[in-house]
Amino acid sequence: VQLQASGGGLVQAGGSLRLSCVASGSFFSIDAMGWYRQAPGKQRELVASITRDSRTNYGDSVKGRFTISREIVDNTVYLEMTNLRAEDSAVYYCNAARVLATLPGPYWGQGTQVTVSS
Repeated sequence: VQLQASGGGLVQAGGSLRLSCVASGSFFSIDAMGWYRQAPGKQRELVASITRDSRTNYGDSVKGRFTISREIVDNTVYLEMTNLRAEDSAVYYCNAARVLATLPGPYWGQGTQVTVSS
C-alpha cells in the first residue's frame, strides 16, 4: 500500500490549507485513514482519523478548526485546516490502518510540510 500526500505549504496564521492523500497498491479495503503530524523535537501526534463508516477522531488542539473527510471509492482522505496557528507547523503524515491486504499495516505516507507564519 502506497500513500501519496499533497497540499502542504506556507500559509499565514489564520489561513487555510487542504491536504489530500491517495492510497494505491494491492489491497481490498482500508478501515481507518488519518493524519498525524510531527514538529521538530516533538513526538508524532494524531491530528484526525476517519473510519469507513465515517467515525471521526480529532486531536484536542485541532477540534473545531480541522475537518477530516474521505472518499471511499477513490481511497482518498482529506484534511481541511482552517484558522491555522503557528503551532500547527509540522510535517503531516498520512496513515492507513486495518488494511485488508497481505499486510494489515499501518502504512505511512512520505509526509508533507505545513508551515504557518505568525
